[in-house]
Amino acid sequence: MKITDHIKNAKGKTLFSFELLPPIKGQSIQWIYDAIEPLLEFNPPFIDVTSLREDYIYKEQANGLLQKVSYRKRPGTIAICAAIIHKYKVDAVPHLICGGFTKEETENALIDLQFLGIDNVLALRGDARKADGNFVPTPGGHCYATDLIEHIKNHNEGKFLHEDVETFKSDFCIGVAGYPEKHFEAPNMSTDFKFLKKKVEAGAEFIVTQMFFDNQKYFDFVKKCRENDINIPIIPGLKPISTLSQLNVLPKIFHIDLPDELTDALSHAKNNNEAKEIGTEAMIKQCKELIDFGAPVLHFYTMGRPEQTKKIAKAIF
Repeated sequence: MKITDHIKNAKGKTLFSFELLPPIKGQSIQWIYDAIEPLLEFNPPFIDVTSLREDYIYKEQANGLLQKVSYRKRPGTIAICAAIIHKYKVDAVPHLICGGFTKEETENALIDLQFLGIDNVLALRGDARKADGNFVPTPGGHCYATDLIEHIKNHNEGKFLHEDVETFKSDFCIGVAGYPEKHFEAPNMSTDFKFLKKKVEAGAEFIVTQMFFDNQKYFDFVKKCRENDINIPIIPGLKPISTLSQLNVLPKIFHIDLPDELTDALSHAKNNNEAKEIGTEAMIKQCKELIDFGAPVLHFYTMGRPEQTKKIAKAIF
């Protein structure tokens, strides 16, 4: 079922969902099951699965020179989505990204996803490789999320890259990312909203936000979206603080602010256990406010660790 239909059928009730990060290679499928099963009691209508492009490492050769080697350390998103659907009968939402894939590879992925009966995709540009610093498009691939969305929309209309006539049509519901505190590459919020509006005009049907810890940022983001005639569902992305180091790491990696109340509380934590308790209580409060606001779904970034999310969900659902 489409994400938009799940939200419509909920008739104003806030739903629960979460995101999975594929495990490091060498792990079995049981790792995925162990990350999912503790959260099934909250009836997630969908689970989304991230996709990571290949990276490069440099290996020293016998002659002392360095060889650049393509390196992939996590299994494929499509295989994980197929396993989730088969075992749990829950909608799986794969991330489709521009980086690391040619247009032909993207089209092949769409064909596989339709064959599996997957109804939703999250279309993202994707992050830069660590070795690159800035995002570098894959030769023969898409440069921007809007290009990827247009490709998916063409697929929905039966238009393939190398077909002269229309063939079968898919019906993917397309999600995109939104940034309540601005994408770090955008010069300002106004520009960021222009890009978001382009993604919606290209065919996006729902938005999942970057994590945030100040609900007012989300409230303002929703208001600004509506003022810009962006009227699709806006799903808040959430991640509770679980370690002391995240006080500094999360703002650095995700370009977000932490509210004074939270940072003050964490500054008094003596260890990670205390930090996790503070993060849990803060997230419970944040979630209750989001439910009162009418957020369609609370979407948790679990990173494959369900315990803290389960504790939060028990307190609010």
